[in-house]
Amino acid sequence: MLSVNDLSIQFGPTVLFSRVDLQFTAGNCYGIIGANGAGKSTFLRSLNQLEMITGGKIFIEDELFLHREHDRTVESIDKEKHKALMLEMGMVFQHFNLFPHKTVLENLMLAPMTVKGKSQEEIEPLARKLLEEVGLSDKADEYPSKLSGGQKQRVAIARALAMQPTIMLLDEPS
Repeated sequence: MLSVNDLSIQFGPTVLFSRVDLQFTAGNCYGIIGANGAGKSTFLRSLNQLEMITGGKIFIEDELFLHREHDRTVESIDKEKHKALMLEMGMVFQHFNLFPHKTVLENLMLAPMTVKGKSQEEIEPLARKLLEEVGLSDKADEYPSKLSGGQKQRVAIARALAMQPTIMLLDEPS
């Protein structure tokens, strides 16, 4: 489903990681373990291009997504395909970035309505089902300031799942 070949990231003279080869297959759950500052979050962020790789290739569903060498793009997919694939990838960040002025339910429905053009009537049943699955159906009308850190994390996971991604990245604090 997702693979990287010869992946490298370098910031100036500092090499964060070099020549990484990994393959992630559908239906499996993977963990990336390492010390603080080792590059785990940067690696995850590079998979959806929130951080730019210095070199290597990223494949999604056996299709070349991005190929960079010496900090220059050699080949990448066209913009429309790129956008479609990005909509298939969900990510939950260490800092959950819930909108404080929106309820938990509104936080879950915002992206599918804004990005995918879904109606409230269409997305609300899924949002409520996801809240139930993460054990927070009773918090749908609460604001993030009323939630514990663990509850915020579960809301963020449900929010990412509301986009119905085929690839899910979870950047967990060390």
